[in-house]
Amino acid sequence: MRDRSQAPLAARNLWLALAVSLLAHALLLSLHFSFPDAARAVQDRALEIILVNSRSARKPAEAQALAQTNVDGGGNTEQEHIATTPLPSAPIEHGGDDLEHSQRRVQELEARQQRLATQARSRTVVAPTPEKQAQPVPVPSVSGVDLASSALAMARLEGAIGKELDDYNKRPRKKFIGTRADEYRFARYVEEWRSKVERVGTLNYPEAARGKLYGTLVLTVTLKSDGSVLSVEINRSSGHQVLDDAARRIVAMAAPFADFPPTIRNDTDLLVITRSWRFTQRDSLETKAR
Repeated sequence: MRDRSQAPLAARNLWLALAVSLLAHALLLSLHFSFPDAARAVQDRALEIILVNSRSARKPAEAQALAQTNVDGGGNTEQEHIATTPLPSAPIEHGGDDLEHSQRRVQELEARQQRLATQARSRTVVAPTPEKQAQPVPVPSVSGVDLASSALAMARLEGAIGKELDDYNKRPRKKFIGTRADEYRFARYVEEWRSKVERVGTLNYPEAARGKLYGTLVLTVTLKSDGSVLSVEINRSSGHQVLDDAARRIVAMAAPFADFPPTIRNDTDLLVITRSWRFTQRDSLETKAR
């Protein structure tokens, strides 16, 4: 009788426990947890980095953005704009070393952006030209007329060379007498030439310069083997036209000079004598070796 009265009470307690349990689970499922401080800290630590195509040795005083290298100045506009990359977003990959992956990805992006910038700057694209095939060198055909022309040209060339050698061998053999005559055979002849020139020059001193004009000039006289004068050249003027003209006239008056002796004629055709001519205050002419 007692067991029958306790059965409804146990059933009621069971249903009450189930209801309390369902209510507790509902309350727990309705609760939401958030971490506002941690999310804000992660957002504050996020960095925006741009990729640049060049670099500079100097660090900018006021940086406008973060980049992988220093760039002080650049761009093609005065306004402050930062160009965005035309590259698509890179897919997120997991696994491996994150630092090495980031560095490798940055290098790939730089290389690709360099290529895109180069393509944008180039206005014309030159198509590669196919390499020309080597053509065989044609062998010219030689005829009898060509051989005759070549032989005639060679004969003319040999004749021209022979004439030049002959002219060279026939050129006059010169002996220049300047500062002094080393050999006795030349010294004796030049001394006789000097004595005659000074004697004729003193006797025929220019009247326009007598007692008025004095000076020194350098004169070169070229003599032939028979003693005749080939040329007279004033190397340095005296500064007075009267004295320069008088020197030329004196050489003409003293000519012809003595023939070359056999000792000189054997190896000399022309004798070139260069001396200083001095018209003195005593109205006389003196010459001396330079």
